[in-house]
Amino acid sequence: MIATLTKGLSRGGLIAALAVGTLALSTPQAGAVSASVRANCTGDYLSYCSRHPVGSKGVRRCMRANGHRLSKRCVRALVSSGEVSRRETSRRSARR
Repeated sequence: MIATLTKGLSRGGLIAALAVGTLALSTPQAGAVSASVRANCTGDYLSYCSRHPVGSKGVRRCMRANGHRLSKRCVRALVSSGEVSRRETSRRSARR
């Protein structure tokens, strides 16, 4: 059955699908991440911070360290969820 489901997916597509599925799991750590952050930051997480568990202090530090690389939609979701303030994003933008 799994072979049938994954037959049409490329290896990269399968890895991305598994990662998104992992982000959506309802563990205590994943529960701390809002649906908007999951939806808008998955690519950024996979690109920069996937070595850290979802919702962990490590991933938060990593996302802050890579803030200048994050997509605009991810930054907006992080601000909306209270993970980062508008003030901090403005301050970081001014430093560029």
